Amino acid sequence: MLASNDPRRQSWVEVPEGSDFPIQNLPFGILSRNGGPKKVGVAIGEYALDLSALYDFGMLDIKTYRHDHFETDTLNPLISLGKEKNRALRERISYLLSTETDELKNNTKRDLFLVKIDELDMHMPVKVGDYTDFYSSEDHARNVGTMFRDPDNALLPNWKHIPVGYHGRASSIILGGQAIHRPKGQMMPADADQPVFGPCKLLDFELEMAFITYPGKALGDSISTSEAEDHIFGMVIFNDWSARDIQKWEYVPLGPFLAKNFASSISPWVVTMDALEPFKTDGPKQEPEVLPYLKYEGQHHYDVDLQVFIQPDGGEASLVSHSNYKYMYWNVAQQLAHHTVNGCNIHAGDMMASGTISGKDPSSFGSMLELSWKGTKPLKLKDGSERKFIQDHDTVIMRGFAEKNDVRIGFGEVSTKVLPAK
Repeated sequence: MLASNDPRRQSWVEVPEGSDFPIQNLPFGILSRNGGPKKVGVAIGEYALDLSALYDFGMLDIKTYRHDHFETDTLNPLISLGKEKNRALRERISYLLSTETDELKNNTKRDLFLVKIDELDMHMPVKVGDYTDFYSSEDHARNVGTMFRDPDNALLPNWKHIPVGYHGRASSIILGGQAIHRPKGQMMPADADQPVFGPCKLLDFELEMAFITYPGKALGDSISTSEAEDHIFGMVIFNDWSARDIQKWEYVPLGPFLAKNFASSISPWVVTMDALEPFKTDGPKQEPEVLPYLKYEGQHHYDVDLQVFIQPDGGEASLVSHSNYKYMYWNVAQQLAHHTVNGCNIHAGDMMASGTISGKDPSSFGSMLELSWKGTKPLKLKDGSERKFIQDHDTVIMRGFAEKNDVRIGFGEVSTKVLPAK
């Protein structure tokens, strides 16, 4: 029997060429149909496989799983079972969808299992208990340091020693497709001596990826870099919305607050780490040498192609950034190891974002702050309009995929429209 990641494995479900969701992917999400109950689904081509129906018809292990693992509002109950049981579930689904068996293909009630994705409503895949945002792209950190501090000392002294991060607001993480309102807050205009209050004028996106955790260890215990990926369920695309003018005024001395907590947007399908395994790649050489708990063996960076588009209201989308997740300096294993080295515990469904993903080429910068270089180099869109930052009624669209040996593992997209401030 072929493994689930084997590029030779084929599905009896028709998968269009260029689809994000071949049988080698099988990402998990939460879906509903016609206002019905929320259920766990797996994407295959243009369809979603309803796992609650699959369970009820006896096609999944009833000793390991229960119906309420699959008819549920979030993936958290399933994630709580841990890596081995989730891996076994994905392998079983892959086999049932493969041409190696007719067990599901010839089932007379197949239409109860497979539903067109465009007939479904997608929902937040996890209840995020805690959310951490890292700052792990050297090129992004260097660009920001160059713009706002000394270009010759753009990185702060600690940056190459620790994966810098902060705890963010979990309640305002939303699903792509849900519009947001321009945030309001205090700002200090350049020519003023007193702050003003009003709608943010410098609204920005930040192109990021985020990983979702399995249960961790007990409070007081640490997760090593060699153990880290056993505690990571999967990944989504993450848009870390940022109000730059609010942030500039508030971030001293404790960092981001209202400039970040108004919204973060994610893609609906969670791509498992097993699906991403073939796309691991080497990371940059880390100098100076990191402390022992941050050292790692093997590959923990991922070659994921990332794109950002801006679509004016009623207009055509323009590609503004083309980056890659492999550009990160600190990888997921180091991020999780650092997060827990002091004994911090993690739970099933916690979310940890990468920080803005930027490469060395200006076209790969992951935010408007960098792309327009703090507003000094406006971007021209296809309709002839210019953008320094995001305007009202713009829609920001992020897409990502990994591709190798004619297999494309995609994340779908996260698309968010910006409405005027309330």
